[in-house]
Amino acid sequence: MASVGLLYVGAVLFLNGAMLLGWVEATSAAPLNLFVGVLQVLTPTFLIFTAAGDPTIVLNASGLYLFGFTYLYVACNLWGKLDGTGLGYFSLFVAICAVGYSVLNFVRLGDPVFGVIWLYWAFLWALFFVLLGREVGRVGRYTGAVAAIQGWVTGAIPAFVLLNGWWGLAPGWTALGLAIFGVVVFGLLYPRLTRPSADTTPPTERTPQDRGAAVGT
Repeated sequence: MASVGLLYVGAVLFLNGAMLLGWVEATSAAPLNLFVGVLQVLTPTFLIFTAAGDPTIVLNASGLYLFGFTYLYVACNLWGKLDGTGLGYFSLFVAICAVGYSVLNFVRLGDPVFGVIWLYWAFLWALFFVLLGREVGRVGRYTGAVAAIQGWVTGAIPAFVLLNGWWGLAPGWTALGLAIFGVVVFGLLYPRLTRPSADTTPPTERTPQDRGAAVGT
């Protein structure tokens, strides 16, 4: 069930990334954020209520709320034209939690692939904090590119692997490959997409809708 939710996490990450890149009009992304946000709240609630006290199931399900509440927050910001700073500071909270979930996947759950994926998400949410909470507008397009790529690398592709029963094949090498991919690709994109010409509108001149537009893993 969580694997199905992961597929749509990939979809909304890609859409929100496209929005930050200027490919999608902001309010048109609100419905998918709402749909996936509701899904990512209902899914962990169901999993926890049917876990029969299994701490591993509860642990895995608890992280899904971070996604659900983020997407619902994004939908509210878009439709309500709210200031984005609250969402930005919530993203800081989520980024810190994501590091904790990464450590737990490495140490307790023995899943290095999701350990790396949680680090991907921690990095993305940290970017949302910088963009929205600290209003550093020049990272907007870079954050969009990272979100769009992560929609596939941490969402859609892992979901299909899980749904087809292929998860766990060469986990160490897969985790290493993911780590190298993230460092190289996101490192190369940073200087290209954070130049002043890539984002010429100062954060203080943007509407609340612009500043609270896109976020979420």
